[in-house]
Amino acid sequence: MSGKKPKPVKVILTHVGVYLSLFLFLLPFLWMLLASFKTQVQILDTSKLFEITASFKNYVSVFNEYSFLTFIWNSFIVGVGATIFGLILGLPAAYAIAKYKQQGLGLLILVARIVPGISFLIPWFIIFSKLHLIDTYTSLILSHMLVTMPFIIWVMIPFFEGLPHELEESARVDGCSIPAAFVRVMLPISGPGIVTSSILAFIFSWNNFMFSLILAGDKTKTLPIAVFNFISYSDINWGGLMAASVIITAPVLILALFAQKYIIAGLTGGSVKG
Repeated sequence: MSGKKPKPVKVILTHVGVYLSLFLFLLPFLWMLLASFKTQVQILDTSKLFEITASFKNYVSVFNEYSFLTFIWNSFIVGVGATIFGLILGLPAAYAIAKYKQQGLGLLILVARIVPGISFLIPWFIIFSKLHLIDTYTSLILSHMLVTMPFIIWVMIPFFEGLPHELEESARVDGCSIPAAFVRVMLPISGPGIVTSSILAFIFSWNNFMFSLILAGDKTKTLPIAVFNFISYSDINWGGLMAASVIITAPVLILALFAQKYIIAGLTGGSVKG
């Protein structure tokens, strides 16, 4: 007998729930996008909340007056650096935890990720001040690794647990050491998990505010910190702020949209045992 067909009411309620959730999620972004093309007066006028205008003055101001290309470059360097070094250290750690069942070590790394980032600010600031690394890419990359590396490890642990470890044993029989088997055999078949963890780690680093607020200076200021340029003691440049917010959000949103199938494959890969 064929399976039961879903009830029309259930299907309708499912669609309503999905579209309602999508609307609530996209509404703030839609308002931000529309506001980025408006003047200050139009933004504050609630009767013109969704009125569409075509002025690029806010974007011109963002790039000409506030040097946003420099901030974009700084965020890119820090995000890529924190992701690469997080992968270099995180992938072997995740594999070792999965292979040798080191749940205690995994829990310790999870605790480091759960602890509020503000707990690390004073120690990081003191250490980097002594080393004269304040306002450098080095300090920002190392601090952002507190966000990227634990995340990479915890995404990859279930993925490595789901891989057939007979492949490593076959490589060992052929004369490979454990590190060589890991690099030559296990990493090449872990592509979806690596892509997923890399993309999400980069997004977390790109959006990180706290560490950059304390450790960045004029030379290494990142995008989340640059939005303060539009906020003064007595006024807020809403048009410039909305344009800057679109510039910050658009790259990671586009990246997530184009890589969504890899993200889904990576997050679900560890749920199926090989």
